[in-house]
Amino acid sequence: MLNEIPPEVLKAFTTYQPDLPDPIAGDLKIEKLGGGLINTSFKICSQLQPTFFLQKINKLVFTNPDFVQKNYMHIWEYAESNITKVRLPAPKEWDRNKTLFIDKIGDYWRAFEYIENTKMYSIAETPDQAKTTAKTFASFTKSFIDFKVGLLNEVIPNFHNLSFRYYQFEEALRNSTLSDRMVNALSIIQELKSRERYKLFYESLTKSDQFRKRVMHHDAKIANVLFDKKTNEVVCPVDFDTVMPGYFFSDIGDMIRTMTGNKDENSTDFAHIEIRKDFYEAIVTGYLEEFGNKLSNAEKKHIHYAGLLMIYMQALRFITDFLNGDIYYQIDYAEQNFNRAKNQLTLLKRLEEFLKNQNKLIDY
Repeated sequence: MLNEIPPEVLKAFTTYQPDLPDPIAGDLKIEKLGGGLINTSFKICSQLQPTFFLQKINKLVFTNPDFVQKNYMHIWEYAESNITKVRLPAPKEWDRNKTLFIDKIGDYWRAFEYIENTKMYSIAETPDQAKTTAKTFASFTKSFIDFKVGLLNEVIPNFHNLSFRYYQFEEALRNSTLSDRMVNALSIIQELKSRERYKLFYESLTKSDQFRKRVMHHDAKIANVLFDKKTNEVVCPVDFDTVMPGYFFSDIGDMIRTMTGNKDENSTDFAHIEIRKDFYEAIVTGYLEEFGNKLSNAEKKHIHYAGLLMIYMQALRFITDFLNGDIYYQIDYAEQNFNRAKNQLTLLKRLEEFLKNQNKLIDY
């Protein structure tokens, strides 16, 4: 475990305390933390210093790691100096006013306070948990309603840009050399192309001043919420790597995508994929209860398109990667991205049927 962390990194974060000469950390206990799919994280305990959370930023995903940390410092400093409902873990310095450490081989490291006596859930098991998650991320965005969103860097360019994802899809159709995959995916391709209207809607909202850019988390899921072990109350959201400017549909849409279906995105039980009405209503109700008065009339009017946009986008991304030879998403077997795309297309069709039956969709 120790050899995964360069000595200079441990020394930097364990021996610096503001205004104290050469503090000593004592013996260290290092625990590698699982759950994260992108960055590598550790819990660092020492005899003489407070426990902290240490993280190596994945440079392949975040090509400008300094953007990630600068974004965090902007929102943390704002939350500290303004009256907000959101708590953010305090960054740990390794030198005065320095929170991002570059080791000898060019890897980027940062550290935060470790919030004790908390727990996380991997999935939302009840509608109440889904509603709590929705309220948490709504509260996060609401807390930065007056923040100058232009201060934030775009850490993953075009992350939730549906026009760009559709362009990648079309490029894969033009350039894929895997003809057998193209033939196998033909029905999915046709279904996705027949829903180009979602891309056109996205383009219309980006041109309208009724849909402003906001501080969005961009990875809104229950696994990124800390709960108090005793009270089960929310302590704070975590994992702010993808915080950047975004539109209203991103966070609520991703929660609808990941929590309303009865199967996860890797399931191949396509015939039994369903929308759970109680989970859907819990997410939308929770989000609107917390943030509804800050949304524009147009955002509220089109709130039920959020899930459609995010599911459609994810289906495009999976089939694009399948046509390109699985160069982005990790797979466990050859057809997995094909099956993921079919899963998301099925979920999309179920949501379309659900919203139509509930009379929740309006023209745009």
